[in-house]
Amino acid sequence: MLLAAALALTASTAGMTGASALSPTLSSPAPSPDSSPGTSPDTSPGPGGAPIGPGCSALESSLPNIADQTAGSALSEVPDLSSLDEAVQEANLADRLDQAEEITIFAPDNKAFEAIPQDARDQLMGDNEELTRVLTYHVVEGKKTPADLQEEGTLTSLEGGELTVKGSGEDLTVNDAKVVCGNIQTQNATIYVIDKVLMPE
Repeated sequence: MLLAAALALTASTAGMTGASALSPTLSSPAPSPDSSPGTSPDTSPGPGGAPIGPGCSALESSLPNIADQTAGSALSEVPDLSSLDEAVQEANLADRLDQAEEITIFAPDNKAFEAIPQDARDQLMGDNEELTRVLTYHVVEGKKTPADLQEEGTLTSLEGGELTVKGSGEDLTVNDAKVVCGNIQTQNATIYVIDKVLMPE
């Protein structure tokens, strides 16, 4: 009750689901990234083009470091996603994200987590089942381009709940969260950094 009330007061920040919801998508390991010395990461734009969004310039220095990394590992390379990375590690989801074939992650930035009252945040981090539910609510199957998001409009998360995408170009929203920088490519995922934590119903 305390967690739900506190999150409601902070404009519906929030969530992802359990390991069972991940299993259909994350069962087949993705190829291991090539870590041989002297190999330069592929920083060319993905199939959907270059990253888009008003906050991409702040992330620019991190993006070349994640193009050849799998999703779980990539999160740890982006300073603005350190709170999300901590939550993923706490829920033991990093390996499952790494093994996913193709996914899209709506990744709340550090400010999104800071907007949750400390007591509610501590309670969430201490409840592995609820934390997993919240985190998987931010993940959908397939690597979605901005055009895909606009065309589909409504997406089903791995948690099972629906996400609603509106807008176009650099003005995209997911539920009530704004996309800060999207279409960021990793080896097996497309990442959209958002400014709120999304909560499943």
